[in-house]
Amino acid sequence: MDPSAAEQYILGRLRTGLPAHRSYHSYDHTLDVYRTAILIAAAEGVEGEDLELLKTAALFHDAGFLVSDTEHELHGCGIARESLPGFGYTPEQVERICVMIMATKIPQEPVNALSHILCDADLDYLGRPDFFPIGAMLFEEMKHYGTLRTEREWNELQVRFLRKHHYFTHRSKTEREPVKRKHLAEVIDLLGGDPDAGTAG
Repeated sequence: MDPSAAEQYILGRLRTGLPAHRSYHSYDHTLDVYRTAILIAAAEGVEGEDLELLKTAALFHDAGFLVSDTEHELHGCGIARESLPGFGYTPEQVERICVMIMATKIPQEPVNALSHILCDADLDYLGRPDFFPIGAMLFEEMKHYGTLRTEREWNELQVRFLRKHHYFTHRSKTEREPVKRKHLAEVIDLLGGDPDAGTAG
């Protein structure tokens, strides 16, 4: 297989094909996930073919937005299945990549160690110092598509999401989870208190 050629191919398509209003699911997001997946993989001892397949999955994980605004994971697998054999990937390797891509669908459901890494890389920002600026880009994207209207709706969604989310790899659990919990408390403060407090049993 030729991962470098596959990388050049999909990054070229993402650079020119994604609409400008994809402010979060963007070319930069793909590169961020790609770099983070490599860092987590190093911490988890992943190397060789597994590492190359993980890197390819990271590059293709949001490629489906080139095709559709919905079910982008499924469409991303379609792009992978269509293009990767031309770069020397075997059917088995392509399917392993698609398993990783599909695991990133929310709610995340990774089924193996490589999927754990890609899922954690995809949402690494939840436990990073750039949580709020990256979140603002996602809010703008969701507003554009009519998913949300107000900042309060956005922050209430963040509280629900942060509470349900959990990391899978040791590196992310130790380095990102504590910061993510801090961000949850800060968003609750922005709302003037816990939006679910009145419904707690």
